[in-house]
Amino acid sequence: MRGKPAQLAEGKANPDEVPPGTPGAGEHMCHRCAGTGMIDGRTCPECGGTGKVTTPIGGG
Repeated sequence: MRGKPAQLAEGKANPDEVPPGTPGAGEHMCHRCAGTGMIDGRTCPECGGTGKVTTPIGGG
């Protein structure tokens, strides 16, 4: 994948995503699909169709 971060090439869609329940993390709108859960009529690969991703909050 030319011009894509290494994480995308390795199959990790969102390098900032963390497992649900991680201390200091929260749910945010998926930026890849703008929170719709769909891209071009298909399930968004980054959020799995939920429109949300769990990411770290703050700088801690």
